[in-house]
Amino acid sequence: MSVVLVVNSGSSSFKYQLIDMDAEAVLASGLVERIGQAEGESTHTVFFRGVAGEGASAALDATSRRTLPIPDHTAGFRVMLDAFAEHGPSLEERAPVAVGHRVVHGGARFFEPTVITPLVEINIDELSVLAPLHNPGALQGIRAAKDAFPDLPHVAVFDTAFHQTLPPAAYTYAIDRDLAEHHRIRRYGFHGTSHKFVSEAAAAFLGRPLAELKQIVFHLGNGASVTAIDGGRSVDTSMGMTPLEGLVMGTRSGDIDPAVLFHLARRADLSIGELDALLNKRSGLLGLAGVSDMRDIREGVERGDAAATLAFEVYVHRLRAYAGAYLAQLGGVDVISFTAGVGENAPAVRAAALDTFGFAGIELDPERNAARGRGIRIISSDASRVTVLVVPTNEELEIARQTLEAAA
Repeated sequence: MSVVLVVNSGSSSFKYQLIDMDAEAVLASGLVERIGQAEGESTHTVFFRGVAGEGASAALDATSRRTLPIPDHTAGFRVMLDAFAEHGPSLEERAPVAVGHRVVHGGARFFEPTVITPLVEINIDELSVLAPLHNPGALQGIRAAKDAFPDLPHVAVFDTAFHQTLPPAAYTYAIDRDLAEHHRIRRYGFHGTSHKFVSEAAAAFLGRPLAELKQIVFHLGNGASVTAIDGGRSVDTSMGMTPLEGLVMGTRSGDIDPAVLFHLARRADLSIGELDALLNKRSGLLGLAGVSDMRDIREGVERGDAAATLAFEVYVHRLRAYAGAYLAQLGGVDVISFTAGVGENAPAVRAAALDTFGFAGIELDPERNAARGRGIRIISSDASRVTVLVVPTNEELEIARQTLEAAA
């Protein structure tokens, strides 16, 4: 049995999954959080019927919780190991062959899953200047995991890697080129692990060669991005040097005239830190309507709330703008997929996003779009010239696949 442990670390928490790669089934998952606070928390779930959320039985699955001081990531991994030892599955019987780590930013250096060496750690640390909220936490998790599993290969899978195929015209910003090169200012793109998984899953589901398909993938969660994919290669994407650019998100503004920041600095006396917090934490749906969850936005729309209605319309307007742009960049599209929390569960968003694209042969089936279901499903009509899908993303499985390949 080939088993891979997948770790997603932040500055004060980490998530993990133990995955049986022969069956591509989750054996256990967990979350260690509030690291460094007075009381940390650990949650560990053992799955007895395969992939969580797809056939798992609540009556059989077992979840355990602990509250205890967790001073650092190293202590957090000891808590995780204790959970496996006490509640299972046994890491001796289901021993992982490798550990895969999600790393948000690989800059222009990392374009594939990479076995972590001391030099790779130095590079991840150095790239923290581009992702100060993400890379340092990932590095803490990597070092703690290497202490816990010193004899296993550890592999970094970068969110930016899938977008390293962007052509220069797509990733270059029109600013002074020497300044941009010196400070590594360019579009990198994010959610690459999800976009790769979804585009490949769509091709497999349709039984068509990935190399022949032009695809647009909407990853719509609290963070949101859209990518144009030609023959399995990312050719344009909405997020930029950071995850702030692009679509309207839960708390992020997405695209905005940069002169707005100069204006607010001059007229509202906002500092760089305050402007950063404004655009990343107090904008998007939250800034427009006071709530960041699309479910709350839709409830507001249905009861006639003006702020929620405007927020929804602004959100959809941006989706349509990018869909139209990528339709043009690709010269047509074969498949459009929706994924992540909003993309998979908000029929109204999907319907509104594609409502004006009848001219391009894109037509949803209202009943298919409204129907709830698990797994990949078609929501376009039989008459639609473009296939529209809902494709549940599985970034952990994609990380595990890439980890197994790199560690072989």
